[in-house]
Amino acid sequence: MPDTPLLDKVRYPADMRGFDAAQLRQLAAEVRAETIDAVSVTGGHLGAGLGVVELTVALHHVFETPKDILIWDVGHQCYPHKILTGRRDRIRTLRMGGGLSGFTKRAESEYDPFGAAHASTSISAALGFAAARDQKGEKNRIVAVIGDGSMSAGMAYEAMNNAVEATSGQLMVVLNDNDMSIAPPVGGMSAYLAGLVAGGAYQGMRKLGKRVAEHLPRPFKTAAKKAEEYARGMVTGGTFFEELGFYYVGPIDGHDLDNLVPILKSAAAITDKPVLVHVVTQKGKGYAPAESSADKLHAVVKFDVVSGKQSKAVSNAPSYTKVFGTELIKRAERDPKVVAITAAMPSGTGLDLFGQAFPDRTYDVGIAEQHAVTFAAGLAADGMKPFCAIYSTFLQRGYDQVVHDVAIQSLPVRFAMDRAGLVGADGCTHAGSFDVGYMGALPGMVLMAPSDEAELAAMIATSLEIDDRPSAFRYPRGDGVGVEIPDLAAPLEIGRGRIVREGTAVAILSLGTRLQESLKAADLLAARGISATVADARFAKPLDVDLILRLAREHEALITVEEGAMGGFGAFVLQALAEKGALDAGLKIRTLHLPDVFQDQDAPVKQYDQAGLNAEHIAGAAMTALGVAMGAARA
Repeated sequence: MPDTPLLDKVRYPADMRGFDAAQLRQLAAEVRAETIDAVSVTGGHLGAGLGVVELTVALHHVFETPKDILIWDVGHQCYPHKILTGRRDRIRTLRMGGGLSGFTKRAESEYDPFGAAHASTSISAALGFAAARDQKGEKNRIVAVIGDGSMSAGMAYEAMNNAVEATSGQLMVVLNDNDMSIAPPVGGMSAYLAGLVAGGAYQGMRKLGKRVAEHLPRPFKTAAKKAEEYARGMVTGGTFFEELGFYYVGPIDGHDLDNLVPILKSAAAITDKPVLVHVVTQKGKGYAPAESSADKLHAVVKFDVVSGKQSKAVSNAPSYTKVFGTELIKRAERDPKVVAITAAMPSGTGLDLFGQAFPDRTYDVGIAEQHAVTFAAGLAADGMKPFCAIYSTFLQRGYDQVVHDVAIQSLPVRFAMDRAGLVGADGCTHAGSFDVGYMGALPGMVLMAPSDEAELAAMIATSLEIDDRPSAFRYPRGDGVGVEIPDLAAPLEIGRGRIVREGTAVAILSLGTRLQESLKAADLLAARGISATVADARFAKPLDVDLILRLAREHEALITVEEGAMGGFGAFVLQALAEKGALDAGLKIRTLHLPDVFQDQDAPVKQYDQAGLNAEHIAGAAMTALGVAMGAARA
């Protein structure tokens, strides 16, 4: 545990509002040490939080949270915020079952007014709070902190474009520029200039100039306005934001509390229009292993604080993500039309490997899933073979484009949906629960789910063969099961499943990687004298109706198993059985799926236990359907 004498006196932000500059600097150092130590125990997002330590201290010092609304974009940069807002005593439960969420969460604290775990929502939400404040005639202040790539998403600009019209009171957007994408890091001179443009003297002179300009003939008035804006733009780089209606302050050094605090105070006093404070920070700041890492230790497992070495478990099988990247490289080596698209997640989707092999055929579009999908559609329309690799939960943001720009036009975009099913420590915001339902609803879509890594390789090959319509395959976070992958997998017959184990009494039809648990369930049933068939559906669309009808015809009960929400694979099977009249003779059927709740973070095995999708639950559902009590043997 680090030595934190000043932090020990701060339970809530009110406790540090009387601190002087020296105390704020010491507090920031102690918060940084506490963050590093806590994440070394729990794992989680480290680099982004380290980059905003001083900014977090400054914001809670200047603003009267929670009365003043402070919204963090994405939320993975919020660990220092949680330490300062009454949750330090639980900070070493981050991302654990029953512990603190790794993101902001309304149910967790009044200091989290808006939950966020996807990017680029903060300005829209802050604008909503500002409009609500105006409607109620209140005077509290609203701040949105956006950064870590979130400004690449169109939603942020939609909100900024609406800000001037939607609120007449104070609204501050803090642009946390931590990758030097807009401006390089700056020092004392830039802070001094930012202080000048935020201060009362400059504001007064600027307002006087505007009043004078209002009385000039229109051509002179327009010219004066443009000259003033572009002159400021030459000094501060803020012309673009000014054009959106924001008063721009910056760029300023986000680690220099001596300048950051007074500039925030000055900017907070601006109420005639929204203000954007451009803060330049360094991701991973203050921790050498993070500063020297390529990804600034964005996300880590448990690690040693001194060396930064992470305690990664040794696996006997590659991750599904790595299999996807590796197999796509094999295909691209043989087909020059294969290209790959990611939305700011090259390493998360395995496309970092593909990008190393084919840098000119890899497109990272930033946090812009809508654009990613339509961009892929354009590539497909002109004869390329795009693979659009997006987490299942993030693809939800591009669903309109999947429908209108891909599916309606029958364009052969291949969607690789990583993080299907439950995801453990990241919780419900990152769980791929709904893609079977939302993708399976689309006419013409081919939707697959592999049961192991060899099946994933085959489905990549299958999607490459489909050139007249879209296709998608979903696969989970984590490692495969250790099966051998062919050097070059053969494509599957579209819409055909497979029997993995033959039985007589009950059929278990699995979609995806619950197949291993289904086989274990068959063993549990066999021990009770119940013979079970286990089938791997492979396809959620088109369904293997012949296989489903055979299972229904030859067994007393049918159990479907999937790692998705209700309304997905089980519902598709029920509809097919109903249309064919296969339910008329009294078939006993159960559909096992994720529960109709948003499950909080926990270890994956515990999450699936809570969901009722482990072997014992599958066997129990079969026995219930057959009318056999648990523990009893079949006569």
